[in-house]
Amino acid sequence: MTKNLNFIFLSYKINESVTKYGRGEGLLKLNFRNLTVQVIIGILIGIIIGFIFPKFGTDLKVLADIFIKLIKLVIAPIVFLTIVIGIGNMGDLKKVGRIGGKTLLYFEIISTLALVIGLVVVNILKPGSGFNTDSVKGGDVSEFTEQAKETSHGAIEFIMGIIPDNFIGAMAKGELLPILFFSVLFGIAAAGLGQKAKPVISFFEQIAEIFFGIVNIVMKFSPIAAMGAMAYTIGNFGIGSLFSLGKLMASVYLTMFLFIVLILGFVAKLYGFNIFKFITYIKEEILLVLGTSSSESALPRMMEKLEKYGCSKSVVGLVIPTGYSFNLDGTAIYLSMASIFIAQAFGVDLSIWQEITLLGILMLTSKGAAGVTGSGFITLAATLAAFPMIPVEGIALLLGVDRFMSEARAITNLIGNGVATVVVSKMENEFHPEERFDIPPPSHSGSDKVSV
Repeated sequence: MTKNLNFIFLSYKINESVTKYGRGEGLLKLNFRNLTVQVIIGILIGIIIGFIFPKFGTDLKVLADIFIKLIKLVIAPIVFLTIVIGIGNMGDLKKVGRIGGKTLLYFEIISTLALVIGLVVVNILKPGSGFNTDSVKGGDVSEFTEQAKETSHGAIEFIMGIIPDNFIGAMAKGELLPILFFSVLFGIAAAGLGQKAKPVISFFEQIAEIFFGIVNIVMKFSPIAAMGAMAYTIGNFGIGSLFSLGKLMASVYLTMFLFIVLILGFVAKLYGFNIFKFITYIKEEILLVLGTSSSESALPRMMEKLEKYGCSKSVVGLVIPTGYSFNLDGTAIYLSMASIFIAQAFGVDLSIWQEITLLGILMLTSKGAAGVTGSGFITLAATLAAFPMIPVEGIALLLGVDRFMSEARAITNLIGNGVATVVVSKMENEFHPEERFDIPPPSHSGSDKVSV
């Protein structure tokens, strides 16, 4: 009797599985409503278009430009609102100072480690040694060198640049550091007023919900933007450009992989969460950055995801926006490796003390780089201008492949800032995973829940 029941049950399960598979409900089903799937498809279509129709692919860059402009449209007010709400809701000014101090200290330690690991790997692998500088057609770098000259990177100029002439002007220009400065001042003043400021904070919370609603609308355009960006990259530079400077690219990607797995992985383990599960959780944001080469494109959604992950709104609102100016780990790795690569390519033999000096300059210049494509290149030109032993003209060697490496550094920046938010939340006992939304597993709905 038992055998008959088992047989009947097994037959029923097999029949159920076959029926589901026939309806497309099996494990192999792709949920085309899932943003991850849509972005992957967009990237693949972009590669095909750029390879087969390079001229048309180059013209599609406008799709990515429109998307990034739409995202940048809401970034400044979202950063302002989230920081003010976060600090205002804390109430305790000592707590604000404590979180801010821990955040900046963490950023400085991790970004310095990123610079150091970049210098170590590039000196071990020596991708620029024996490089024929005539084999790469030098491009016009005047655009970057001129912008670098106009950008002051001294300590006094850097501090003065943080303070805006007026807040409206900083908002209009989307200048993140001045917005951060004013937002912190506004939040501290609101926290100091206590209950008097609660109506204002509540009003700001309602406005913030509207802006995040705008982000959700804009995000529906992200697969098309990813397609346009990838079509432009392949169409403009060609897949062949990947091989001309392949050793440097491989070195940069390897270094960033090691940084994420070893450095960030160790930090994550130290604070009780798994780096690989965390990366899986933010996979949609990573794919979006991969498509657009801009970590700013994922900033609003990243803040929402981290709150769902368990980080408090106040910590997310303070750490993530600050990290976009002070914790650019991928950019730091790129700057250190690119600088030494150019020196190696031109046969410039730097002493250990010269490299330490270069490291000190990079620690300053890397802090002001924003998360938008091209800013890393301008910062590199500014760094070399301040370090005359390496010819600034050498950045022409990187013009063809900078776009490909910008994706790696933007993704590393994104993951680094996400890890920083979780770490600071845990430091402050502001991490409450039991309060996050219960989301079904990805295989059923394509959403993002993952265990810590």
